[in-house]
Amino acid sequence: MEGSQLQRQAAAMRRTLFEQGYLDEQFIQLEELQDDANPYFVEEVVKLFYTDSSRFIRNIELAMERNPLDFDKLDDVMHQFKGSSSGIGAKKVKKECTQFQDYCKAGNAEGCLRTLQAVKQEHANLKRRLEAYFQLTRQI
Repeated sequence: MEGSQLQRQAAAMRRTLFEQGYLDEQFIQLEELQDDANPYFVEEVVKLFYTDSSRFIRNIELAMERNPLDFDKLDDVMHQFKGSSSGIGAKKVKKECTQFQDYCKAGNAEGCLRTLQAVKQEHANLKRRLEAYFQLTRQI
């Protein structure tokens, strides 16, 4: 595919990520840190996020198996996950993390369980979309 066509396609894909609410301005700030000396900076930061976030999700799943639930611990781990999500501009993931924390504060186990599934789904959706975006940008 021609370079300018790939650039237009990547720009459209990026614009869609913002328009559909997957990303916020923090992602733009990451992009501004990328330069010729480190052309894959954003992609590397996102890969680190997915490594860390998989661990956070696993820790939350393990904590959800305990009875009784330790809502303070769940809230603490989700707070860390939300901070990590915020760092890359993962807007929808961050929103679901906040909802999970609200359920923790209310002591609502069913809400936590339901929202954890939403967190995992938004996390997977964003990962799939960003992988496609980065794959395209590497071709430019």
